[in-house]
Amino acid sequence: MNPGYILVVDDEPDIRRLVQEILEDEHYKVVTAENAKTAREAVRKQRPDLVLLDIWMPDTDGISLLREWAQSGNLEMPVIMISGHGTVETAVEATRLGAYDFIEKPLSMGKLLVTVERALENDKLRRENLRLRRQAEPATTLIGKSPLMQQLRESIERIAATDAWVLISGEAGSGKAVAARYLHAHSGRKDAPFVEVSLAAISPQHVAAQLFGQEQKGAIKPGSFEQAAGGTLLLNEINGLDGATQARLLDALEQKHFIRVGGHETVEMDVRIIAASDQDLQKAVEEKRFREDLYYRLNVVPLRVPSLREHHEDVPELINFYVNWMADNEHLPYRKFTTGALNLLRNYSWPGNVRELRNVVQRLLILNRGEEVTEAEVEQTLGTPAPVSPEAYPPTLMEMPLRDARDQFEKAYLEHHLKRTGGNVAEVARMSGMERTHLYRKLKQLGVNPKPPKE
Repeated sequence: MNPGYILVVDDEPDIRRLVQEILEDEHYKVVTAENAKTAREAVRKQRPDLVLLDIWMPDTDGISLLREWAQSGNLEMPVIMISGHGTVETAVEATRLGAYDFIEKPLSMGKLLVTVERALENDKLRRENLRLRRQAEPATTLIGKSPLMQQLRESIERIAATDAWVLISGEAGSGKAVAARYLHAHSGRKDAPFVEVSLAAISPQHVAAQLFGQEQKGAIKPGSFEQAAGGTLLLNEINGLDGATQARLLDALEQKHFIRVGGHETVEMDVRIIAASDQDLQKAVEEKRFREDLYYRLNVVPLRVPSLREHHEDVPELINFYVNWMADNEHLPYRKFTTGALNLLRNYSWPGNVRELRNVVQRLLILNRGEEVTEAEVEQTLGTPAPVSPEAYPPTLMEMPLRDARDQFEKAYLEHHLKRTGGNVAEVARMSGMERTHLYRKLKQLGVNPKPPKE
């Protein structure tokens, strides 16, 4: 993988040529600019990993350009200032504006290379720390020793060895984003950024700016494609895209470049795309809700994440994992689950999948009703006394096609909890382990009014 993309800004052609040759000998990708105008254009076209910026230039000097980037919020890369006759004042001002370092001419190529290497490494650590803060959860571990989970991990590791694009399907809460992170962590791009975008959570008028970035009054706000440059971009809930954005996304994926919202320059794209959906995209294509050409562009390698019901034997291991993780990272009390509690949880249907399980474990630890989690406490938390036998359901329900029976049960289940919570959709989403946006879609699909009728 290329160690870095560097922009060299200097009005002296000999300096630009010399620095470019030295850096390219070290396998850096280098572009040059002779003044502030061409530097702005270079940054607009593709954000560099580092800038070497001369202070004394005609028209706009380096300090002014640095200040411009800092004030526009576009200073997302380290900047090393270069000067033939710098002063303490200019060095202090450059540092105040966010410059990483300040070196003087005539350039010592040894010192230059060391400074460049340290600046890139420092920026890598900064981005990694930011990534870890944003992802302070067990998000790259696929837990379970069941044959299904072993097969899933093996499939992902085989896929990760390639650079193919992947379409992940599975129920809400089953762990599609975790599977995507696991794939990234085992790929050749593991040291580059992993960026996740939950498309259903973004209003349609803002999706394009989120994905492709935005230019406004000279200021550049990089989008998810640029933030993930060299790494992996997860397009979660891809089924939520409107038609216009689907067309724009398809064009970008086919051309391998895109234009920011409000911009004119094309930006090259170097990312691995992983798309995820909790809906049947092929059915969406048949119903003309999703573009067929975009579906086949994304669906290079299909990957299905099983629901928790399909590998319920992993429930005790998942519980143990989350208990330990929450005790270590969220400082919640450690509690042991009794055999009866574990059996009840193992046989529960888990409509919200692993996400619901995680929420249930967290709730039980927060309540902290003693050293042990009992069966009665689990029953109270789940709101269900025990697994129900088929004989307990109406005979008419058991005679229905599976899809109709499931719809009828889901409608009764949601109406019950909406009535119990006074129409509090957020609380029902939390209890059921469903994303709120998915719950709203489900209510609309089943014809359920979130507001209960007045008594």
